[in-house]
Amino acid sequence: MSALEQYNSDAPRLRSKRRGVWVASSVLIALLSLSGGGCSMPRYAMSLDDALKQEGKRPRTRYGYRCTVGAHRGASERYPENTMAALKAAELDRKYAFIEFDVQYSKEGQVVVFHDRTLFRRFGSMKAVGDTTVSEMQEIAGGEIAVYGNVMGALTKRLNIEIKSQDDVHDDARLVDEIVADLRARKRDKDVLISSISSDVVAYVNRVYPEMPTGQIFWLTSSTYLHFDGLTQKLYDDIRETEADYLMLHVSNLRNIDDLLKLKPKGKTVVFWDFDDTMYLVHKDGSDRLWGDSGLRTFWKSARYRLSAPFQRSPSEE
Repeated sequence: MSALEQYNSDAPRLRSKRRGVWVASSVLIALLSLSGGGCSMPRYAMSLDDALKQEGKRPRTRYGYRCTVGAHRGASERYPENTMAALKAAELDRKYAFIEFDVQYSKEGQVVVFHDRTLFRRFGSMKAVGDTTVSEMQEIAGGEIAVYGNVMGALTKRLNIEIKSQDDVHDDARLVDEIVADLRARKRDKDVLISSISSDVVAYVNRVYPEMPTGQIFWLTSSTYLHFDGLTQKLYDDIRETEADYLMLHVSNLRNIDDLLKLKPKGKTVVFWDFDDTMYLVHKDGSDRLWGDSGLRTFWKSARYRLSAPFQRSPSEE
């Protein structure tokens, strides 16, 4: 068979194959466009490699995993942490997909958004939050104390609400009950994560409200500095025991990223946080979802990221 005859024989098959590729590509692009932003990567998406560089770590390999960026205590690099100004700024800033804030009781039983047990670090007063009324706190803080109800009325993004345990199981449970009841009344229980450094709080949420996503918070552990498989595995064993969905680690633990990724079980997701506004949710596999996202939505976000990532500049290049 001559070359011309071979070409004429193969042409229909080649045209059909090209048409199939074109149709598949067009459908994918259309679906990605409908999901928002076409093939451009949203500002809250970042590669794990860029996150490591941003935190001063030098990756030993290229991971390529997607991260979803959140605002720890609101936009707390620009405004005082956990204030309405910081939380509203995070709501408006497209680089944050979710917002974290802390809650605890005031003396009269109002839920306030505040991190520390006392007002000392922020305002120089030794008064404990739980022993001070909201009006007294506002006077000390110059009106900067945010009340939970007002915060919830102002925010629509996904939320990570941290329960500040007071080491009293009854008070902690009462606070969880009040927060969950309010979330249900607002129809926000599907897009809010409840987290705590207290394993008792996390276990209580999962036992009484199993539909709520939960996060177990750690700062520094032995595995932060000693990168042995057994120590890293213990972190996953700890959150398996409390049934937490998210392992929430201080960014110092990025130095142990290889073990954390290698040993991560499906259904458990790693989130890194810092004392500034930093939060990164790492998407290693399809079970690593931003709470409230379906599997399909997670798939499209991942596909969109893979298509656009090669054309994006890292934050250090901007």
